[in-house]
Amino acid sequence: MAPSFDYDNRNHRPPTVVSRGLRRALPGVGRVAAQTPRYAAWWRERNLEALERSGPLWVVLGDSMSQGIGASSVECGWVPRVQVALADRGLPVRVLNLSFSGARVADVLERQLPALAACAQTPAVTSVLVGSNDLLRRALRRRLVERYEELLDRLPAGALVATTPGRGRLGVVAEHVAQHPQVVDVPLSFAPGEVAEDRFHPDDAAYARLARTFTQPIAGRLGRTDRTPRFA
Repeated sequence: MAPSFDYDNRNHRPPTVVSRGLRRALPGVGRVAAQTPRYAAWWRERNLEALERSGPLWVVLGDSMSQGIGASSVECGWVPRVQVALADRGLPVRVLNLSFSGARVADVLERQLPALAACAQTPAVTSVLVGSNDLLRRALRRRLVERYEELLDRLPAGALVATTPGRGRLGVVAEHVAQHPQVVDVPLSFAPGEVAEDRFHPDDAAYARLARTFTQPIAGRLGRTDRTPRFA
C-alpha cells in the first residue's frame, strides 16, 4: 500500500443551508443522511484492507450511490452485492471505493482520480457512477457535459461508465459515453417506488437492480464464467 494513501471517503464541503433544513424538517431525510459518516468509515477501513492484499483490483468512482446511502446496511449497497456475485462466479476481486456522498464530476477529476494515482496500484476494472449532484445547481448544470467529456478522456481505458439515457444533460452525457472509444457504457434503469425513506436515494431493491446491471460488465473485464450470481 502506498504510505501516503489517507483517503477517507468523506465530503469535505459543509452541508448547505437547504440540506440542513431538510434534515431537521423531514425525519426520513435525517435518518438517511445519518448513514453518511458510518458508511464512509466502513469503506475507508475496507479500502485500507484491500490495498494490503493482492489480486485483481476494482476501483469505484462516484457519489453516494456507490457508498450505498439509502440501503438498509452498507452491505446492501450495489458495490458489496457485486463483489459477492463476482466471488460466486469464481472471480474474487479487491474493491477500492473512492466514492463519497455529494460527489460531483469535478470531485472525481480533482480528488478521486488523484487518489487512485496515489495508491500506486493498477485497477483491473474501474467503474464510474456520478453526475446527479451536478444537476442540483445551475452553474454545475451548465458545465456538466464539458466536465464529463474531460472525465471520459482521463479515465483508465475500458472503464465502465453508468449512464441514464433520456432527455436533458444526462441524456447528452449518455450519448457522449456511448460514442467514446475508450470507455464502456452501462445504461441504468430504475423502477418506480424503489427509493429510500428520504425519497431521493435508492432502496435495497434498487441497489439489487444496480448490482445486476453491473455484475456482467465487471465480470467481463475480469474473466467470464457461466455461473448465475446470487443476490441477497
